[in-house]
Amino acid sequence: MKAAQFSRFGGPEVLEIVELPDPLPGPGEVRIAVRAAGVNASDWKKRAGLMDEELPQTMGYEAAGVVDQLGAGVADVAVGDRVFGFCTEGAAQAELAVLSHWAPLPPSLGFAEAAALPAAVETATRALDQLGAGGGATLLVNGASGSVGGAAVQLAVARGARVIGTASPANHAYLRSLGAEPVAYGAGLAERVRALAPEGVGLALDVAGSGVLPELIALAGGPEHVVTLADFPGAREHGVRFSRGDEGRALHALAGIGELIESGRFALPAVHTFPLAEVAAAHRAGEDGRPRGKLVLLVG
Repeated sequence: MKAAQFSRFGGPEVLEIVELPDPLPGPGEVRIAVRAAGVNASDWKKRAGLMDEELPQTMGYEAAGVVDQLGAGVADVAVGDRVFGFCTEGAAQAELAVLSHWAPLPPSLGFAEAAALPAAVETATRALDQLGAGGGATLLVNGASGSVGGAAVQLAVARGARVIGTASPANHAYLRSLGAEPVAYGAGLAERVRALAPEGVGLALDVAGSGVLPELIALAGGPEHVVTLADFPGAREHGVRFSRGDEGRALHALAGIGELIESGRFALPAVHTFPLAEVAAAHRAGEDGRPRGKLVLLVG
């Protein structure tokens, strides 16, 4: 099969499409013919040598496609089913991928849209679960207009929470469409939030890692009410929980997102697609911060 790989660390130019042996599903796994695979910041961090040290490396943890082989003990899906989910081996950007966790494709979605879901939805759900965000809570999301922030806003609203989200003024209309009350980030953030919530907020989620943990702690009433996904040094300094997948993933999020999508309670981010052969271009677009939305590689 063809797969995206790099054999040395560096910029997007080190990426290449290579031929690799077809993977085989183990017990409790399924193999899919990949139709689309998500691209995330972790991909270029791996490529730059900031994560794993071994070489060569494949990439991609989320994909959508058609089941073509079942591992032992799998009984809830059949060959030919359309699914999306996680490739824990980090090899989803390929013609074939083994999924360890999956869910049926929501009927209204194509493969590209479905491939944009797993990482953002799992990350947002995990953070909300850790915060205990539910009905009656007021949640502040710092960095609410990106794929993870937008997912967190909508999932919290679906749980019955009131959500205040930070973003640039250009993204305020977008946040309102998701159900959040927008505020501008930057100097004076605490005052702007208190204008909307004079008593402060009960919970805060930092998606952006923009150095605002002290303000979030003050607004939420203590570090125990704050979770960050992006500021590890700040979390250690201020006693805030840093959410990471190796502490346990919220894989139940895959099964629940379809109902929210089909009922109109979850809107997907804009999806920007590249052919698998243009994986380097997708990396350049992501690292340059353009465009807003989710990057997806089309396969097959």
